[in-house]
Amino acid sequence: MGAGLEDLFGQEHPGEPDESAGEFRRALVVAAHPDDADFGAAGVSALLARAGWHVRYLVVTDGSKGSEDPAFTPERLIATREQEQRDAAKLLGVADVRYLHFTDGELLPGRELLGALVREIREFRPYAVYTHDPEPVIINNSFVNHSDHRATGLATVDAVYPAARDRLNFPEHIEAGLQPHKVRELYLWGANVPNFDVDITDLLELKIQALLAHPSQFPTDDAFIQRMRTFWRDPDGRSLERFRRVVMFI
Repeated sequence: MGAGLEDLFGQEHPGEPDESAGEFRRALVVAAHPDDADFGAAGVSALLARAGWHVRYLVVTDGSKGSEDPAFTPERLIATREQEQRDAAKLLGVADVRYLHFTDGELLPGRELLGALVREIREFRPYAVYTHDPEPVIINNSFVNHSDHRATGLATVDAVYPAARDRLNFPEHIEAGLQPHKVRELYLWGANVPNFDVDITDLLELKIQALLAHPSQFPTDDAFIQRMRTFWRDPDGRSLERFRRVVMFI
């Protein structure tokens, strides 16, 4: 049994599963590409792992287009980025990483993606799901929200509610022994209007180390590290991961 969430997060902390009702201390982090989970939720993932939760990363695309280096073939890039994500997850205490292998840059929030996500939710049965906010096309007037991020976020939200909950959605899962599941809390990173802050000041260097575990994606020079040290800093000097939190009423 890990530390209590209030001890690790402070007064503003995620909900606690009701284990007597069959709820599990499990969090599913759904990311479009290898490295997205670390950029969006490495700190909260590490905190939940320290609290004794089983944290799983689910990477939706194969990351096969994410390089300007001509030395990378798509096949080599896929293998490289999968290993980088495993290395980063190990640093954070994330228990395991799963991959759906949809093609990078071509993701659409259709029935195939929805069914794959519902299957993962019904199998893992997480209390909380973390993913991209699908709504912004432009984040904070600074970043274009990658189309794969939006497709992943939208399909994950739809999988959480109502698809994973409803027995008549994907009945083939029931035939395979997977029962419907109600996710209790949903957290969206990259939100223009977040409502839930996680103080990761003491974990910032660990988060940066997780990002540096993706050398195919991020430089390892001092300039990048210094930029990351300021990127999540608020006016009070704290480092925050910020989310739009939805406590499900289902």
